[in-house]
Amino acid sequence: MKILVTGATGKVGQTCLQRFLAEDRFIDATARVLCHNRLLEETERLEVVQGSIADRKVVTEAMRGVTHVLHLATCKDTPDEVMDVTVKGLFWLLEECRGSSAFEQFVLIGGDAGMGHFFYSHPVPVTEEQKHSAYPGCYALSKVIEEVMLEQYYVQYDLNGCCLRAPWIMEKDDFRHTLSFGDDVFGGPVWKDLVSKEDAKRYHESQTIPVMLDPEGNPIQRNFVHVEDLVSAILLALDNPKAKQQLFNVCMDEPVHYRKVA
Repeated sequence: MKILVTGATGKVGQTCLQRFLAEDRFIDATARVLCHNRLLEETERLEVVQGSIADRKVVTEAMRGVTHVLHLATCKDTPDEVMDVTVKGLFWLLEECRGSSAFEQFVLIGGDAGMGHFFYSHPVPVTEEQKHSAYPGCYALSKVIEEVMLEQYYVQYDLNGCCLRAPWIMEKDDFRHTLSFGDDVFGGPVWKDLVSKEDAKRYHESQTIPVMLDPEGNPIQRNFVHVEDLVSAILLALDNPKAKQQLFNVCMDEPVHYRKVA
């Protein structure tokens, strides 16, 4: 097995590579990473290709001899870049896969932004059968496009792929920092922008915890996943025939209830 990992310098990519290379099941496997700006150190089992995923020549070089692809590369709400990564990058990867005699499996890490997660009301749990409903912005749209592109390659070419749809991915003190009224807030909402500067300062100093509410005033319940749990799902899906052309929501056994947290 030779696996290509895109977006390998992020927290999911680095954690996955460490566990992949240490796992007995993959003891004879090697990895190649496609890096754009940040680089990883090469080893006997880890090769680095540097370049833009939107460049077909770079993708062709990165895909040479690859049997499995783990596609993690993404970008947030940056309209100038999102289509290069989401459309061109993924398209070149899929085109190389379908034309390769070595290729065996494509694993996409999707995102629940494409389902509108906590942005829209969901009277019942979100399942794999629910239609896409991206919230405003190009990032959520990109998550929908990725899943649809992969699904169509199943239809067009019977490609062996799998999508693991992940929620907000946490590690270390990430979750604690999501509840901060200070500049150290992780992700969104940026709570300090929703109150006055004076109140934000007071709340931050007193370690007051915000409680996100729905339009009816009920505390929001939101899905998260720890990076180690997502990596466990990735390793289970890799080279697993039961994962062929499947979509899996990756989640905890129960959502985070903002009132209970407070």
